[in-house]
Amino acid sequence: MGENTAPISVILVSSGSRGNKLLFRYPFQRSPEAQSSQTSNPRSCYALNNTGDNTEDPDGDSKELCPLTDEQLVAGFSDVILATILATKSDMCGKKFELKIDNVRFVGHPTLLQHALCQVSKTDPSPKREMPTMILFNVVFALRANADPSVINCLHNLSRRIAIVLQHEERRCQYLTREAKLILAIQDEVSAMSETDEGPQSPFHHILPKCKLARDLKEAYDSLCTTGVVRLHINNWLEVSFCLPHKIHCVGANFIPPEAIERSLKSIRPYHALLLLKDEKSLLNELPLDCSPALVRIIKSASAVKNLQQLAQDADLALLQVFQLAAHLVYWSKAIIIYPLCENNVYMLSPNANVGLYSSLAEQFLHQFPAHDLPSVLSKFSLPVSLSEFKNPLSPPGQEPQLIQMVIWILQRRLLIQIHTFVCLLIPPKEDATLSKDEDTPFAARVGGRSLSTPNALSFGSPSYCTISEVDIILKRSCTMKTCADHSY
Repeated sequence: MGENTAPISVILVSSGSRGNKLLFRYPFQRSPEAQSSQTSNPRSCYALNNTGDNTEDPDGDSKELCPLTDEQLVAGFSDVILATILATKSDMCGKKFELKIDNVRFVGHPTLLQHALCQVSKTDPSPKREMPTMILFNVVFALRANADPSVINCLHNLSRRIAIVLQHEERRCQYLTREAKLILAIQDEVSAMSETDEGPQSPFHHILPKCKLARDLKEAYDSLCTTGVVRLHINNWLEVSFCLPHKIHCVGANFIPPEAIERSLKSIRPYHALLLLKDEKSLLNELPLDCSPALVRIIKSASAVKNLQQLAQDADLALLQVFQLAAHLVYWSKAIIIYPLCENNVYMLSPNANVGLYSSLAEQFLHQFPAHDLPSVLSKFSLPVSLSEFKNPLSPPGQEPQLIQMVIWILQRRLLIQIHTFVCLLIPPKEDATLSKDEDTPFAARVGGRSLSTPNALSFGSPSYCTISEVDIILKRSCTMKTCADHSY
């Protein structure tokens, strides 16, 4: 699923007085195999099947005998073709742009600049200032055609955020126009050089070190393919922050859909606890300079043995605000929600845990706790076990805090899952509540002589007590127990 979440390419196109232009694309390297295949089979990119066979494939989703790599998928489109199909009309600006051709799906958010130009001319009518010639632009991400719809929506959101920032900077200081002129000048220069040299050269190789916008787009592409977290400073001024949940929220090889994450965040309760996935110092260093002071207080006060209600009191914040900040940290994969650590908690080894003897996690655990090794500690959780079973009254005083720290370290790596036991008491229908003569025997006589009128009487959610026959039917016929695993989110 990893190849479907990461984009194939990022492309910047514009439309203006010089026509439709492809300003930048990354990756721009073309392998010799792709070039040779393109020259030997010069078919149109609009063909139903680019493999050269006669198999009908109207949707372009069929698997080929020799599947193309991501680089070869986009290499089949020339710069002129990409500029023509991605630089849309003005009527489509401000809306989601999605185009599928063969095995590639293009997603972007075309943005119009005409209203920004009118505001610039009104606020600064100086004749010395050269008017921009760009009408619209589009930051497009290329994906595989079978990408998940949630991935498509997320990348469209990122394209829209970048477009809003570029539109603002264009209105403020004509940043996009300056960068576009620099890119077009380099393209013309490289085109003139290629006419005298033996072979053509890629202009994007020369654009990358000279253009700040091109480096930002490359950084966004690399971040989406590796960590899934994008942090850009467009024009060294405005920040664009984005998180691709499919990259950072996953269980084993399966990603968690954003809809499931949002539903989980709405289920946060005051009895839950916030477990930070990194140490306090590292998290504080990753925060932006203008972050909320309340978020800093939450990070400094968070503890795995403290529920959110206690955390709100220690941080001097409203409980609703603590919920919002905790959900923010969970969404950005900086923390997870767990139940507070206590002796009654039952844990079990996660089915997705890496139990290799010489894994990187084992080396990190040994460095953190020199007297213990990770496989031996994980072996104790092969079956559901409570933390109270690790308590030894003859052990030295420092063993219990160290055990808590080891459990916290293991929970941060999602190597354990918590097990919960629920007892369900189900009341049968009224038509089945017919008692035989044997069931008329006093209930107190069958449970050792304990009467329901004592303070230890059974109660079911209210002070009023059930009759002897009702309690007998409930406990005898309908008592069920189930055990389930709780995956921390």
